[in-house]
Amino acid sequence: MRFLVLPLLLVGASVNAQDSNGVSFTLGLGGAFTPDYFGSENSSFGSTGSFSPQSFQLGPLSFGQGGSDASGFGVTGSLRYIGAREAAENPELTGLNDIDAALEVGGGVRYATDIAEIYAIGRYGVVGHEALVGEIGGDLIMQPNAQTEMRIGPRLFFGDDAYAATYFGVDASETGFQTFDANGGLLSRGIEASIAYNITDDWGVVGTINYDELLNDAAQSPIVQTTDQLGVSLVVTRKVSWSF
Repeated sequence: MRFLVLPLLLVGASVNAQDSNGVSFTLGLGGAFTPDYFGSENSSFGSTGSFSPQSFQLGPLSFGQGGSDASGFGVTGSLRYIGAREAAENPELTGLNDIDAALEVGGGVRYATDIAEIYAIGRYGVVGHEALVGEIGGDLIMQPNAQTEMRIGPRLFFGDDAYAATYFGVDASETGFQTFDANGGLLSRGIEASIAYNITDDWGVVGTINYDELLNDAAQSPIVQTTDQLGVSLVVTRKVSWSF
């Protein structure tokens, strides 16, 4: 698979007293069908994963959802992995420089109720591109039963000039495409829907479908074959808890 996204799901932070110290998180592994690169009209099946911290308890300090109400304001963490873009795997990109895989790390704020959640996050490319990106989004939350949670909501994605130049620009040293100076800003808008089912207290499965429309300089880039970007994934999750 040429393009993978590994999200770090939102978590809140609070101060709360509990009986024991420990940490818990959820790991996921599964498959996804996503565009080969940003703007590609071709998609591929491949592996994907997820990592979601649930709680961290040390004395009176508690981060996450363990033992506290997840509603209200909180802080969030976020990371994203972007696979390498190589002309050898995408012949239509012949003449363009290859782009190394990237890892973005960051965080932000969120506000949640029993039926909805909104968030705003920023990330920086600590591996690969050295650029700033941001996301604003929200979800309507539905729980038809104790084991099932359904979410749907809009997404807005922003990137700075360095990010836009990396994935959508064409410089004078590259061939096969018209030179294009891509500027940052709002680069896509979309919607995401997911359904999570808890098989047991520790095991679950999450299905997600997301649609994004590239905008502004991302949409006008000569690299982009289509502005419509659709992704589907199915991930099996396992909750892990350690006490200390």
